[in-house]
Amino acid sequence: MGKISGFMALGLLASAVAFAQVKEVPGSRVTKTGTVEAIDHTARMITLKNEKGELDTIDVPKTVERFSAVKVGDNVTATYYDNVVVRVKSPGEAPVNTLESGLTRTTGDKPGGTVAAQRTMTAKIEAIDTSIPSITFAGPNGWKYSRRVEDKNVLKQVKVGDQVDFTWTEAIQVTVNAPKK
Repeated sequence: MGKISGFMALGLLASAVAFAQVKEVPGSRVTKTGTVEAIDHTARMITLKNEKGELDTIDVPKTVERFSAVKVGDNVTATYYDNVVVRVKSPGEAPVNTLESGLTRTTGDKPGGTVAAQRTMTAKIEAIDTSIPSITFAGPNGWKYSRRVEDKNVLKQVKVGDQVDFTWTEAIQVTVNAPKK
């Protein structure tokens, strides 16, 4: 799902459920903040310094309007959220593969807004590892997704080869504010 998936490592718990049931698996909500340390307008990159003093350089897509309004010293806050819903498919049920996305821009002088995407696809359970515990899905066009599962009992309700509809929703909200004086 693009660059916003970079926050994924902070923890989405995935699971599958018994036949014809739907399971919502709340994902992670991660907020990162930083101060703009450097800006390269030509390359459309900014360098942020977090509260630990670590630097991170971020590519700013051309779709971001008002990029020229960002100044060294501005405070940037990004909140990432994701969620997964898994449903075991009935035999013979048609596969799905959809992707919808949206962008809502903030008003004002500084750039900001929310980008969200939701993908629903039919995937097959490719592997179950009860020792971790984790589950691996495989979908169209070579797509693969593995995740830890918090509730080991969920893994007893499915088997390798089960077809599921996997709906993954993720969003990132970014705000830029001038430093407080």
